[in-house]
Amino acid sequence: MTSVIIVAYNEASIIGQNLDLLLSGTSRDDMEVIVVANGCVDATAAVARARGVRVLDLPDPGKSAALNAGDAVATSFPRVYLDADIAVSSAMVRALADALSRPDAGTGTVPLAAAPDRHLVVRGRPLAVRCYFAIQSRLPAARSGLYGRGMIALSERGRARFARFPDILADDLFLDSLFAESERVILTSVRTEVQTPRSTRDLVLRLTRVRRGNAELRALSGQGGVHEVRRSSRISWLRHVVLRQPWLLPAGVPYAVITVLADLRARRVGDRWERDSSTRRPDDAGPGR
Repeated sequence: MTSVIIVAYNEASIIGQNLDLLLSGTSRDDMEVIVVANGCVDATAAVARARGVRVLDLPDPGKSAALNAGDAVATSFPRVYLDADIAVSSAMVRALADALSRPDAGTGTVPLAAAPDRHLVVRGRPLAVRCYFAIQSRLPAARSGLYGRGMIALSERGRARFARFPDILADDLFLDSLFAESERVILTSVRTEVQTPRSTRDLVLRLTRVRRGNAELRALSGQGGVHEVRRSSRISWLRHVVLRQPWLLPAGVPYAVITVLADLRARRVGDRWERDSSTRRPDDAGPGR
C-alpha cells in the first residue's frame, strides 16, 4: 500500500475535486491518503473529511510541520508527498510507486526517489511569464531535479535518508538534495500539470519565496544539517539554453531581469509570506496523465 501525504493551506476551492480524482479507481487497501490542513481559515478540512480520507487539522500554518505530522501517522511505503493544488490520478501514484520497485533502465539500480514529468501551463499568461518559463523549463537542473513538479515519491530506503523535514520553505529542494542523480528517476510516462503565475508580479513573488527557501537550505547545509545543495550556474540559461537554441535569445532578456528582481527582493522581504495565490483556481486543476 502507498501512503499519500497532502499538505493543504486554504485549499477548499480545489482539494475536493483533486481528491475525487485521486480516489477514483482505487481502494483503501491500495492507498492511504492523509490530508494535513495547517492554519486553514476556510473549509479545507471539512471538504477533505467528506471524501473519507484521514484529516489532520493543525492550528498553525507551516508546511514542514505539516509534512512531519503526516509522516508521523502514515503507515506504509512508498511515501508520496503531493501538493494540494496538483491533480493526479491513482494510476499516476501507482506508476511512481512501481518505479521505486524495479531497476531503472538508465542506471540499472532501483531508484530511491521518483517524480513525474511536468507540463507547465502558460496559456493566457503575460509574455514575460511565458518567456521566463521558456528558459527555466530547459535548464538542466529543472529537467532532472525532483522539485517543482508537485509530487515526489520515496521508497522506504529513500525516506530513511532523513529523520524529519527541516523548518524551511524549500521542502522539495531539500528532498532533491538528498539523492544523487543516479538514485532518482523522472518518470516521463507520468506528467503533472503545474500552473504558472498569472502575472509577472505573481511570478516575482513566487521566485522570491523560492530564493529564500534556497538560502535557508544552504544555511542548513553549511551547518551539516543536510546534504550539500547543488548550485546552478548563474549563466546556465545562456550556456545550456540560449547558445544551443539561439531562437530563445529574446526570451532570455525577461528571464534575466525577472531573476535579478527576485534575487534583490529575496534579500529585502525578511520573513514576510510571499505566496502566489493566482494559480489556485478550481477551473485550472486539470488532471495530469
